[in-house]
Amino acid sequence: MPVPEGYRTEIVGGHIFMAPQRNTRWDIILDIIEQLRAKYPRKHVKSGIRMDCPGRLNGFASDVVALADGARQGVRGRWRHGDVEFIAEVISKDTASNDYGPRKDAYAAAGVPVYLIVDPYTGEWHLHLHLHLQPKDGKYHVDVTFGFGFGFGFGFGEEIDLTRTAVGPVLRTDDFPRD
Repeated sequence: MPVPEGYRTEIVGGHIFMAPQRNTRWDIILDIIEQLRAKYPRKHVKSGIRMDCPGRLNGFASDVVALADGARQGVRGRWRHGDVEFIAEVISKDTASNDYGPRKDAYAAAGVPVYLIVDPYTGEWHLHLHLHLQPKDGKYHVDVTFGFGFGFGFGFGEEIDLTRTAVGPVLRTDDFPRD
């Protein structure tokens, strides 16, 4: 299927989604990648690469992926979801429900220990993880989704403390732009 220039295509639950790349999304993605480089070598931080996850026809091109030491590509040249330590998705208006729903479920089922959702429309971020750094029963068991005092997520400007996870650094969000 031909994809127009400036668009990204993914398969989520057997449905094809095509979304344009926006400057705001790219600026946040690059900011996260640059901060992860404090711990991860360049070859272990990826963006927009194909990764198959458990579930019905899931072929994701995640916004940010941090791979564990010793990570290797599978038979078809795709990164193995078992080698992923961290994924971040930056919300697009048209596909936001995928990031909060099917993706979150697929990443938990795949054993991704840390999943971060960044929403430039609300200026919030939502962190999903498991205390033992591995999701159990295909679900995340710790969701840091309270903030602003009312349970809606932490806002831009608040640090994302990943020091007690396999990821390690504290991510700063004060330079994240808003849409």
